[in-house]
Amino acid sequence: MRLKELALFFLLAFLGSTSITHGQVRKSPKSSTFRQPNVTRSKARIMCPIFETSQYPYQGIGMKLGDPFALTYKFYPNKHWSFAVDGGKAASGLYNEYYRNAFQTYLPDTLEGAESIQYLAHKTTTDWFLEAKFLYQWNAEKISKGLQLYAGLGWQWRSTTLTYDYLYEDGAFESRFGKFEESRFTYGPTGILGFEYSYFSLPLSAFIEIEWFTDVLLDPGYQRFQGGVGLRYVF
Repeated sequence: MRLKELALFFLLAFLGSTSITHGQVRKSPKSSTFRQPNVTRSKARIMCPIFETSQYPYQGIGMKLGDPFALTYKFYPNKHWSFAVDGGKAASGLYNEYYRNAFQTYLPDTLEGAESIQYLAHKTTTDWFLEAKFLYQWNAEKISKGLQLYAGLGWQWRSTTLTYDYLYEDGAFESRFGKFEESRFTYGPTGILGFEYSYFSLPLSAFIEIEWFTDVLLDPGYQRFQGGVGLRYVF
């Protein structure tokens, strides 16, 4: 009887050790089911909001710093075409020399003899602009994940109010200071080139762009580079 109990003991011990060994080498439920995570459509949108082809159209709204400083809205109907509207204030300090030279165009044609009017200073009271542009975008992921290049054409409207200080002299007879105000409104086409990056953990789009503006109304032939950097919230 004692021999039978001893044999039973060794049998149970053997079975127990086998079970423990098997438990040590067996994968855990998590590791056995581990695989590359599937990113849901909503998650993919957050990771890369603009490049989810099946999710167009998109919209973006944000700010642009530079010339001009503006609120910016962009509509993306598909992966290649987009439409943007910017509205805000031009960087008036960059146009100081241009506005100073414009003083001569406002002088009266009735000056006679020793009469003269000399420029002293000017102040830009308002300098607003509005721009609409159509853009073509193409993928540049070979350069960086989430990068797009774009180019396009637009139309810009500008409204500026200037106050000029001057000195009027009439030989030795009269000398006095004065000021006058001029309102300028003009428009013209723009050419745009830029790039946009949107591979963030938030639905944001960062962009840098340069523009070439040509005046066709008030000062035909006047041309100037503009541009800036910006950030839009994409939804």
